Amino acid sequence: MNRYNIKKSAHPIPAPFQTRGKPGGGWSAWNGAWDGRTEDQEMNNRLCVIGEALIDFIPDRKGQRLKDVSGFKRVAGGAPANVAGAVTKLGISSKMLTKLGADPFGDYIEEVLQEAGIDTAHIRRDSRGETALAFVSLAEDGNRDFKFYRRNSADLLYAPEEIPEDVLDDCGMIHFCSVDLMESPMKEAHRKLVSMALEKGVLVSFDPNLRPSLWGDDEAMKKAVLEFLPLADIVKISDEELEFITGETEIEKALGTLSSGRACCVVYTKGADGAEVYVRPKGSSADQWTRAEAPGFRVEARDTTGAGDSFIGAFLFCILRDRTADPGALSADTLTGYLEFANAYAAYTTTREGALAAMADAKQMEEWLVFCKNM
Repeated sequence: MNRYNIKKSAHPIPAPFQTRGKPGGGWSAWNGAWDGRTEDQEMNNRLCVIGEALIDFIPDRKGQRLKDVSGFKRVAGGAPANVAGAVTKLGISSKMLTKLGADPFGDYIEEVLQEAGIDTAHIRRDSRGETALAFVSLAEDGNRDFKFYRRNSADLLYAPEEIPEDVLDDCGMIHFCSVDLMESPMKEAHRKLVSMALEKGVLVSFDPNLRPSLWGDDEAMKKAVLEFLPLADIVKISDEELEFITGETEIEKALGTLSSGRACCVVYTKGADGAEVYVRPKGSSADQWTRAEAPGFRVEARDTTGAGDSFIGAFLFCILRDRTADPGALSADTLTGYLEFANAYAAYTTTREGALAAMADAKQMEEWLVFCKNM
């Protein structure tokens, strides 16, 4: 099923699209999520991400099984890196904590991250491991099939003692996913960074971003996700992940599990069907939720790689831009604006190839929003 488009596009320029009805909350709410600013924000409001950075090898032709692909194009990716890229391109600085192999692939990733504006000062290099690779097969509708090469991945060697004690002094939020929560030094590094964030009052964002083929053990993957869920202020989950993680098929019934700890903001994505968000002020009871939603966009997608990462990156950008200490206290109108902005950003990303390279910068997004509003 194609979750972001109605037909493939042969053009690198975003094709005209239609909304599934006018966005709830109105376009004025969208204006509240974006004011065209591109200057860097105050130094104590950056995003810090931790986890994998890798290279996606994308086929030069769609509609082929991976075994039949004869040519690939390399693009830098990895979910945490993609989220950092989205936030940085939109105008708020970010930094990444990870480890790359001491190999040419690691050189390439570091260069791409630097070109995107991401602070790579805390990325380590290690000859004991290799930079992770992923080969991607694209169907005609832009959806993907992965084959990962990361059994000796350098990022899993990143250890807690390699995290500087002052790394969060200029940050307002951390973000991580589940791929690097396998039993490894990197998992312990996640524990340390989250603990540091909680001590400093830095917001914690968690997108499970499940990749069962990497784990090879569904129960271990689920256990790791449930271990870290209670530590997050912001949780992002997709409709495809909901039942596996919570045992529920309806988001309202799953909120109890998703908010069993600190969570005051649960973002629920549904591909082209849009997104919902549920918030409650920090410290309130579990049944005091405010709900907002926004429909998705029908675009002519070229590649859905990084669509979910670009969505949550744009959503987190809105929170950071508005310097929101308690996302749970945001109004429904404001949240609707955030969702509309994030949906549009993800839609834009699918109209170009790659993940990080496909994401819009502030100027491109401003032009895209103008087009959306005047359609």
